[in-house]
Amino acid sequence: MSERTIIPAISSHKKLQAFFESDRSTGILMNFHLAQLKNLVDEMKKHGKKVLIHAELIKGLSGDEGAAVYLIQSLRVDGIISSKPRVIDVCKKRGVLGVFRFFVKDTISFEQSITIAKRLKPTHVEILPGCCVKLIDPLKKNLHCEVWMGGLIHSKKEADACFEAGAQAITTSHEGLWQ
Repeated sequence: MSERTIIPAISSHKKLQAFFESDRSTGILMNFHLAQLKNLVDEMKKHGKKVLIHAELIKGLSGDEGAAVYLIQSLRVDGIISSKPRVIDVCKKRGVLGVFRFFVKDTISFEQSITIAKRLKPTHVEILPGCCVKLIDPLKKNLHCEVWMGGLIHSKKEADACFEAGAQAITTSHEGLWQ
């Protein structure tokens, strides 16, 4: 990913069509049913797009290590987003992008997430909600990895604030930011 990347979070066929019409090269599939994934991944690949799967937001997929192996081996996804460290380990071992996602509710959850991430050594982390821009600098200093922001980012001003604070990418379902 390059600096200041906006990654569409796609949760419907309508949004998938909007993604295909955008110049974005990578998209995240989420909130689809497992039975739909193969066709969706194939369609994205046919359009020359990279495919990330949010493993815990696919209906019918357990989101564990076995699911990660299935997504990588059978569907040939380019990466997986997960809050589960074992899934990120599978991605690292299999040579695909593994994005360790965590939610910051308070100081304790932030510190616990940093502790887990230090042990995990991910190449990418995604922090939610995206309005927590003041956490980007301490994360980069502690983890030495790319920081993505996601969740509740609806405007160019909010996206720019993330980028100005040091995020390399934002994930958003807001189609207005995909252009």
